[in-house]
Amino acid sequence: MSRVLSLSALTVLDLAPPDLVRCAAETGYGAVGLRLVPATPDEPSWPMVGRTPLVERTRLLADDLGIPVWDIEILRLTETTDVREFEAFLETGAYLGARQILVAGMDPERGRLAENLAALAALAEPYGLTPNLEFMPWTAVRDLADAAEVLRAAAHPNVGLLIDSIHFARSGSDPELIDALPVEWFRYAQLCDAPAREPADQAELIYQARNARLPPGEGGLDVLAPLRHLPPDLPLGVEAPFENHAGIPARIRATRALQATRAVLDRLSGDA
Repeated sequence: MSRVLSLSALTVLDLAPPDLVRCAAETGYGAVGLRLVPATPDEPSWPMVGRTPLVERTRLLADDLGIPVWDIEILRLTETTDVREFEAFLETGAYLGARQILVAGMDPERGRLAENLAALAALAEPYGLTPNLEFMPWTAVRDLADAAEVLRAAAHPNVGLLIDSIHFARSGSDPELIDALPVEWFRYAQLCDAPAREPADQAELIYQARNARLPPGEGGLDVLAPLRHLPPDLPLGVEAPFENHAGIPARIRATRALQATRAVLDRLSGDA
């Protein structure tokens, strides 16, 4: 079945959002993911919350080129989160036409984390947005089982569970567990690869996830493992930042990642 392949912001994080949209259109993607809020202090920061000129340019270009905004990043649920502070982020996402939100669970108090996720889901619903909890081994939601526990406790219909292939592999999550989870939890997934060797420590783990991935199928991860258990038409965000991309144009990086993704999906179809 055909599925949406979206160019995730992290793959070409050096591009301003309008340039990311243009890159996606020129290289054959069907959608984009936009990072409205930086994930780290070291990465580029763009004025992408509110009706800023850059937001207006991004929306106009996305409309003109027929490249929808699929997901927006990144909201963190911490010990001190008040989800009402995310209202401007949600309004911007709705204005851009986004559907999904990437959410990181940083609060070790599981009950409070679930309550905040449910509150965010309720707040986002009128905007046509769904928060998707992404597990990452260095956060309070370390693996697929942790994420499933939080979603069950949140008990809200407008929540999703986001699987990223690098986090799935590094957390040692069990692909069979996917079959036991509600299919409606899966709104999209993220695809990439990485070297087979496990990172030596948490610092290397985080660095690799943020800076040194590989295009799908070019590393040592079993990227097909979760895909075999996810819906066959599930949209995929291609999130594959290269470590040594200096001098390699973003368009070439995006093209390489897309071609690699299509090759992986061909393998998946061959397994069916």
